[in-house]
Amino acid sequence: MNIRKVLFSAFVLGVGSGGAVGAEQATGFVEGISLDVTNRNFYFNRDFRNGQSSPTGNGYSEEWAHAIIGEFRSGFTDGAVGFGVDAFAMLGLKLDSGGGRSGAGGSVDLLPYDSAGRPESSYSKVGGALKARLQDTEVKIGDIFPQTPVVYYGDYRLLPQSFRGLSLVSTDIDKLTVQAGRLHSMSQPNTSSMRDDFATFYAGPVDSPWVAYFGGDYDLSRNINVSLYTSRLKDAWNQHYAGTSFNYPLANNITLTGGLNYYKAVDEGRKLLGRFDNDIYSGNAGVQFGPHTVTVALQRNSGDDDFDYLRQSGSIYLDNSIQYSDFNSPKENSRQIRYNLDLATFGWPGLSLMTRYAQGRDANYSGANEVYVRRDEAGTPLTNQKRWERNVEATYVLQSGGMKGLTFRLRQATTRATEFESDLDEVRLIVEYPLEVL
Repeated sequence: MNIRKVLFSAFVLGVGSGGAVGAEQATGFVEGISLDVTNRNFYFNRDFRNGQSSPTGNGYSEEWAHAIIGEFRSGFTDGAVGFGVDAFAMLGLKLDSGGGRSGAGGSVDLLPYDSAGRPESSYSKVGGALKARLQDTEVKIGDIFPQTPVVYYGDYRLLPQSFRGLSLVSTDIDKLTVQAGRLHSMSQPNTSSMRDDFATFYAGPVDSPWVAYFGGDYDLSRNINVSLYTSRLKDAWNQHYAGTSFNYPLANNITLTGGLNYYKAVDEGRKLLGRFDNDIYSGNAGVQFGPHTVTVALQRNSGDDDFDYLRQSGSIYLDNSIQYSDFNSPKENSRQIRYNLDLATFGWPGLSLMTRYAQGRDANYSGANEVYVRRDEAGTPLTNQKRWERNVEATYVLQSGGMKGLTFRLRQATTRATEFESDLDEVRLIVEYPLEVL
């Protein structure tokens, strides 16, 4: 391996901050420069129980890889309109995997794969964005990392996902953040290409020329926030989102929390994903008492098709969209209970635990269009489908010393389902170390 390439990718340039909500402070082009490097070590194992739906043919997928993510941000030039640049270089390195465990058609795919279906030994991404700032409004053109309920870049694999296009973030109005963008390509986490075509999670690739979004978040008070957004994946769908979240302190150590999420999705233009008109919503309520938090959530898709979203993205603000399952099949009702524990109270600052259990029922594909319908071996649309998922997660963040910020995250998932989904057990171990170079 070319060591100069590795060092260059590790220490030159960085992730454009297109996803940051709120404009940066005008500190001068040079004075505002920052350079950060994050090392991410990722082990991923997905065990298909009884070999069901195993893409590798041996019952499981497994990869272990390391990422070096360099992030560069400038400040803004002087003047009424300030200009700057953000850029990034990312490198992914295979540590252990091979044909038969992952690769072409795999369900994990931290890494890209070659023509023989074997994981590549390394891959990289390089990109950036030009930015302009007027008062508290920032516009970027180039590689964008949006964070909205309808278009949100994903960062769940080795390297982050990104989009290419134009974005705007404005905080000129007190308590209101407005975001908008028009994006004409995406970059999946396991590819070097910065100009991939759009793909959705359930329907796969879609021949859409662009996706656009607009909306905002408003703080009604210190305790209540509301959000309204809309988006269009050209010739595929219009998606509209409304949501709210709140927290209400009852006493010194007791706080009520809650929130609602609602999506309306309808076909658009050439209807590349078929005809559909879906409503899906979720709500949660919880109580935090000292280091403990208990939350319950309910969710229902009242439409006839899966609620779809951009592949590997975070564009699904639903309470029961968890580690593996989204519980978003047609007519599916689901419920969840979650428990969080902050162990700082017990003398272990930086250590937290989470466990949750979610159950879905009544999934029914009898009314689904031909893009989303799932059938049994006889060709009949599946009905009365059920599933459940259990997650356990432990996170530890080093609080002080020369390795402050070093994070260890262990995630485990178990899910069982009827015909429409696979049974699987999954383990992810992620270690991250952020370093501020400048």
